[in-house]
Amino acid sequence: MRNRIFLPFRLLKGYKSAMAETAELSFRDKTALAPMVRVGTLPMRLLALDYGADIVYCEELIDIKMAQCKRIVNEVLDTVDYVAPDDRVMFRTCGRERGRVIFQMGTADPERALTVAKLVQNDVAAIDVNMGCPKEYSTKGGMGAALLSDPDKIEAILTTLVKGLSKPVTCKIRVLPSLEDTVSLVKRIEKTGVSAIAVHGRMKEERPRHPVHCDYIRAVAEAVSIPVIANGGSLDLVKTHADIAKFREAAGASSVMLARSAMWNPSIFCSQGAASVDEVMEEYIKYAVRYDNNAFNTKYCLCQMLRDRVESPMGKQLHLAQTNKEICQVYGMMEYYDKIEEDLQRRREALEKNSISPCQPTLEGDVVTMPVRFERREYPPQITPKMYLLEWCRREKLEQPVYETVQRSQDRAFQSTVIVAEKKYRSSLWEKSKKFAEQAAAIVCLRVLGVPEGRVGEEDTCGLIHKRKRDESRNGEVRQEDSSAVENDCDTRKRHITQSPQKAEEEPTDTQTSVNGSHTNQTES
Repeated sequence: MRNRIFLPFRLLKGYKSAMAETAELSFRDKTALAPMVRVGTLPMRLLALDYGADIVYCEELIDIKMAQCKRIVNEVLDTVDYVAPDDRVMFRTCGRERGRVIFQMGTADPERALTVAKLVQNDVAAIDVNMGCPKEYSTKGGMGAALLSDPDKIEAILTTLVKGLSKPVTCKIRVLPSLEDTVSLVKRIEKTGVSAIAVHGRMKEERPRHPVHCDYIRAVAEAVSIPVIANGGSLDLVKTHADIAKFREAAGASSVMLARSAMWNPSIFCSQGAASVDEVMEEYIKYAVRYDNNAFNTKYCLCQMLRDRVESPMGKQLHLAQTNKEICQVYGMMEYYDKIEEDLQRRREALEKNSISPCQPTLEGDVVTMPVRFERREYPPQITPKMYLLEWCRREKLEQPVYETVQRSQDRAFQSTVIVAEKKYRSSLWEKSKKFAEQAAAIVCLRVLGVPEGRVGEEDTCGLIHKRKRDESRNGEVRQEDSSAVENDCDTRKRHITQSPQKAEEEPTDTQTSVNGSHTNQTES
């Protein structure tokens, strides 16, 4: 169904995206995906664009955390990643959305806001400052809705950004208790030179169950000359695509921003009519797998789409899933998952082959590293590099190797360091399992030392293979145990460090966990 109805629309949007990069983003007569914590990651943004959204906001990201990030071009995924010191991907984007994605930040400091905005501005269409989040975790830091009571700081932040950036600057506010105070604030905001104002038509004490104040949004729109984006109509006013225009008219706004209605079914942006939620979920999962989305983000968004079906048999299976692979198993999409994983693996191997030739060791602090990966098919049955390293250490009368292993949160990949003769060795590449990470570390050590690692066709200087054959012959049968039995001696000396920098985030709950460095328990910021 998707191919028949929406594929041409996707191509059309792709052309519009390319054209958007040649001119400054316009905020008039637009529909936008609102910034939503845990929802507004790359898969949801791309899906919203597919279905007809003109503009997409990322989830609110905090300036302090973003300021520590490094910009990394991810050639495997064909994305640009902003990666924190603990290896979490805080913000991921791609060329497809470049002309229409707006980076929203939480900030209470003009200079820090400018530092972050300069870091990301070449990868986004505009910079937005969150002045509407009413939750304590934001307001207690002076961010979000707390800024509404400090107009001087609002002016300082926005003026600093407008003067310091080459991209448009916008902000998103909530209305104040007094209509006069609301109008006075937006007039002051307009004078800073911002390109647009998004107005959530509720006060900071109000929640979605309260009616949206369209009269406040209309008063704001009449008071300023810049575009006003109406927000907050999802629960009562916007049920279908046709309702978007009605909400815009009722609020007297230039554009409309959707949060919950788009989270429940992003095909609400489609003028041809909404797709079924089941179809939308399948398309969302495809993007989540293709762009290696954090599995807990993926699961959270799918649960929001399921809504009252979250306690169904499928919903219960989804609740138990811990990885994108397991989510694909729930939805019967393993064929797609395997295909994407094979494609991505080929990309990794091609990049490694082209960029690392020959493979030379480098020193990172006190650790010798090489970009190597353990490939099981390259070694004889029941023979591994760890076994060779252990036999070599015994022959040289050295202490047994000690392995230290860490796991990163965003993809649960592993990296291991092996200590031999008080020196450390590890692969700079991450592996899918702890055992493979340890094997990769052993390979690095053996190659740096110039010792054979046991690969097929390689000389067996340790005599390990011959020794193993003699043992098997002596027993009169081929032993079936795997290499773990042979390596048992050194296994007793492993030190396992499982995600020590962010251990609490490794096993998040479905309703309270923040990923990518954004807040929790908040859909619309």
